[in-house]
Amino acid sequence: MTNLDFSEKILSLLQDKKYAALQKYLETLEPADIAECMTDLLDDGELEERDLLRLFRLLPKELAAETFAEMDADLQEKLIGGFTDKELSEVLQDMFLDDTVDVIEEMPASVVKRILKAVDSDTRKSINQVLSYPEDSAGSIMTIEYVDLRPAMTVAEAFARIRETGVDKETIYICYIIGPTRKLLGLVSVRELLLAAPDTVLRDMMETNITAVSTLDDREDVANLFARYDYTALPVVDKENRLVGIVTVDDAIDVL
Repeated sequence: MTNLDFSEKILSLLQDKKYAALQKYLETLEPADIAECMTDLLDDGELEERDLLRLFRLLPKELAAETFAEMDADLQEKLIGGFTDKELSEVLQDMFLDDTVDVIEEMPASVVKRILKAVDSDTRKSINQVLSYPEDSAGSIMTIEYVDLRPAMTVAEAFARIRETGVDKETIYICYIIGPTRKLLGLVSVRELLLAAPDTVLRDMMETNITAVSTLDDREDVANLFARYDYTALPVVDKENRLVGIVTVDDAIDVL
């Protein structure tokens, strides 16, 4: 099916007020397709802004956040204008930090003020950290949502930490081993952890030959590394080789 077919189906169910059926149908679609359908229907004049909000509210929590991240800035601003403070907070809470930063960079000051008010103090601090990097740098496209482990941990302890913290991370496939001052020491994949004995110590199995990028590296150069070497994520370090974030393949694709 094409996005035109998706749009026609969504509009038909919405006009017939078959909201339960519409909700089930939306759950079968990809976030990018839902976002594009909403944009097309609004641009064609077939969807009023109040219907746009009604449609968005039918999305399950996680799907709503993923769909919002796929929207262009104009559509995001329209929705934010109709959100209650609680709705805005819930959407932002389920979004990854780098997606929230992308939204903020496209919004007028009045909307940015409302977004920053809707997030907790730790998230606000993290947002400000990322926003402080030049817009063409690796720091500007990185996320600080990664799994960090310690070299003295066993595989069993590593899995316990992944279970504890991984739900809020953008990726858990690659985990980063850091020292006391957050120096990047090595990395390990979840596949390697699964194949290792539970009592294996991470320092004995971690990969130490690491490709890392600097916070101030040009983001296009970083994106080209993904295209050339098929990386899924790259660690971002400061001038002291301290791990400050990671760039994931989806952000590299956005740059390219």
